[in-house]
Amino acid sequence: MHRDEVRTDTALVRRLVAGQFPQWADRTVTPVPSGGTSNAIYRLGDELAIRLPRIPDAVDQVVFEHEWLPVLARHLPVAVPQPCAVGRPADGYPWPWAVYRWVDGGHPTGGNTDPRGFAADLGAAVAGLRRADTTGARAGYRSGPLSGRDAYLREWTEAARGLVDTDAVLAVWEDALAAPAWEGPPVWTHGDLLAGNVLVRDGRLCALIDFGAAGVGDPACDAMAAWTLLDSGSREIFRETAGFDDATWARGKGWALTFISALTYYRETNPTMYAVAERAVGAVLSDRS
Repeated sequence: MHRDEVRTDTALVRRLVAGQFPQWADRTVTPVPSGGTSNAIYRLGDELAIRLPRIPDAVDQVVFEHEWLPVLARHLPVAVPQPCAVGRPADGYPWPWAVYRWVDGGHPTGGNTDPRGFAADLGAAVAGLRRADTTGARAGYRSGPLSGRDAYLREWTEAARGLVDTDAVLAVWEDALAAPAWEGPPVWTHGDLLAGNVLVRDGRLCALIDFGAAGVGDPACDAMAAWTLLDSGSREIFRETAGFDDATWARGKGWALTFISALTYYRETNPTMYAVAERAVGAVLSDRS
């Protein structure tokens, strides 16, 4: 548990809703299981969802998404959460919190997707993001230079010695660092394309959710979806549809490798994030062989 983490429960959510949005007070509150580390999610009736930041670093996501999701939605071929309201601190809960329209769908598991169609859908969504107006937008969490994560990657790679081929990891990392930097204008990125932030329906991508890491900069961080979400047979479809050049693709491999931290940090505490790391690092190294 994060030392500054705030705990939530259904009773707290009921009090917050009743006190601030009485029109929804009669709706049932149901926790939504999630492997995420920044927000607690609850379903409010059949049509709404509530997201409460669990840690201080997630607080600014509330206002950010309320402002920017309607803008990004106009450029995406799939759904994004529709902001409905922003709640205020109350009843012992210290931060703003958000109400959204519920988006139906399931997270991709490999068995519930059409791999090639899903890859094409994902590439189209990434390409759509890059077309959105960046005026006034913030920098993304992972859209700066990859070199800014160099010390981080090396520290966590050493910690993972014995769990993974660390020499191979560092070789791919060096190639990613050596790739030419992004020279285009800053573009929108989602920044966190993991299974928990993607929804599918009838085998195809239907929504992107959780834009807490989104912002503008180098698009390479969204290329990491090739290794966090896709199998080897569908990666090239994603790449072509999204329009990633060789250098951006190489930097994307580097971003996928940064999840190596979860191999040790979350090994005993968060099986979902551990699985993300295991898949991402393993897929990158498999591509190298």
